[in-house]
Amino acid sequence: MLSIFKNLFKSNSVDLSQLIKEGAVVIDVRSKAEFSSGHVKGSVNIPLENIGSNSDKLKKHNHIIVCCRSGNRSGMAQRTLQAKGFKNVTNGGSWQNVNKHIK
Repeated sequence: MLSIFKNLFKSNSVDLSQLIKEGAVVIDVRSKAEFSSGHVKGSVNIPLENIGSNSDKLKKHNHIIVCCRSGNRSGMAQRTLQAKGFKNVTNGGSWQNVNKHIK
């Protein structure tokens, strides 16, 4: 029975480690204050409210991983970027989750 729920709620499994190894940029969409209290090494801070106006800076990247505190704001950032035509955006969830994939 549990496997039914696992399959029902299974997300499109993305290998964050592989994306990072292939050069994906990590964008942290939390506030500057939140970012300064801890973040993924090498990540770039673009607060959610600025993600749309900074999207041109992201076009050069093969893949973008967005993260935040819980995954909610990064989900909004992902949808914003997708609405601007980006097809290479992954919601990494919390920055701590993404951080686990940094080698």
